[in-house]
Amino acid sequence: MSIYVIDDHPLMRDAIVMVLRRLRPAENIIELERLDKLAAAVKQHGKPDLFCLDLKLPDITGVSGVVSVKQIYPDVPIAVYSASPASDMEEACIEAGADIYIEKSAGSSELAAALRGLLMADAEGEEPVAANNSKLSKRQTQLIAMLDKGMSNRDIATELEISEHTVKVHLWRLFRRLGVKSRTQALHHARSHGLLSSGAM
Repeated sequence: MSIYVIDDHPLMRDAIVMVLRRLRPAENIIELERLDKLAAAVKQHGKPDLFCLDLKLPDITGVSGVVSVKQIYPDVPIAVYSASPASDMEEACIEAGADIYIEKSAGSSELAAALRGLLMADAEGEEPVAANNSKLSKRQTQLIAMLDKGMSNRDIATELEISEHTVKVHLWRLFRRLGVKSRTQALHHARSHGLLSSGAM
């Protein structure tokens, strides 16, 4: 398994790689400066475990890069980072299939927290639970119940003893799994499909 860091700016690429090496010292980390080199790199270095993708590359710009990667590797998490403020591009990237959005202006500790959150969420897996909740993992079922209680991201993070970044990743994946875009829509879907059972927690 390998992590692919795709960015044409050497300094930014080095910063991402440095953080990843601290988080996953045993992982094979592959650096690329263009998206069109990805297929050959995967053939050479093996199945991707995570993509760290810059939004602006020499051969692709904006969410089209996310869409392109997601079409070929639908189950591999994507961390997007960009010079654009989150308020401009985050929602579009998440809708396109990214798991987390990181501003390039973020400090190394924030970058590390975001990537750690994504890797932790991915490590927990998406094993579905039985019966009418078969679409959801155990963690996602917990989240639905917590949303129903009106808990904030911070409350959820405290309750589950995970970071708020990890909570965000879980929520984004939950929304994608349910085909919704907000907490309100997620709760409405859960209620109409019987996903809020007393045993959800």
